[in-house]
Parts: sequence; structure tokens; C-alpha cells
Amino acid sequence: MADTSLSTRPAGLEPTAAEIAVGLLGAAVASIAVNSLIALVAGKFIPAGVERMGLTLAEYAPATAIGIVLGALGWCLVRRFARDPRRVLRVLVLVVLALSCIPDLGILAGGAVVVNSLALIAMHLVIAAVTVPVLSRVLPLDAR
Repeated sequence: MADTSLSTRPAGLEPTAAEIAVGLLGAAVASIAVNSLIALVAGKFIPAGVERMGLTLAEYAPATAIGIVLGALGWCLVRRFARDPRRVLRVLVLVVLALSCIPDLGILAGGAVVVNSLALIAMHLVIAAVTVPVLSRVLPLDAR
């Protein structure tokens, strides 16, 4: 059976800072591009005159980049200190993703339209879907 892991790095060989930086930059660019599309589509369904919360590039681009960097730091900590990092991350990524949706639901409770809140939730899903495979590749869990 073929190995389906994303890592092509020999065991024990740590990634370079440049490889990590390029991976994180790529994850940020891809996430921001897809999130821009989500914001554009969501904007078509939000009535004129209704405030769009978190759906401008100036709001979600920095938040996306910061989230990716924080996620990478968390990944590094788990990778370094957890006895079974794969198992820990399998749970932690889902917990953090669920927690990241709380503010999105909070703006809904605060009067935002449903589409606005759903768009922000979709943005969080996109960031995770893009970043986790990148981190798996540039910071493989088998390398210590």
C-alpha cells in the first residue's frame, strides 16, 4: 500500500525557516484569495444599507494572516511537546475551529444577517482547510 502522507522529507530532517515561511505565505495568499471570493458572494446577498461585518479585505486579510501564524505556533508547540502530536492535533484543530466560530455566531446574535455570519464561518473553514495540509507538509508530525 502506498504512503499517502504529504511529507516527502526524510525522517529527522527539520524544515528550514525559508520552507516554513514560504508555506505559511502560500497558505495566507490562498486563504485570502478564497475568502475574498466568499466575501464577494456574501455581499451580493446582503441587502444594501445593511452593515457587513468582517467582510472587507482590511478586516479579514490581517485576521487570516494572524490566525495562520498562531495556528503554526500552536502546531509547533504540539509537535514538540505532545507524546502523540497527530492525535492531539486531530482534536485540537477541530476544537479551535469550533471556538473560532463563536464570534461569528455572536455577530448574528447582535443583529447581523445570517449570510454575513455564514460567510465568516466559511472563511474559518477555508483557512483551516488550506493551512492544515500546508503545516503537515512544512512541519511534518513524524519529524522531531
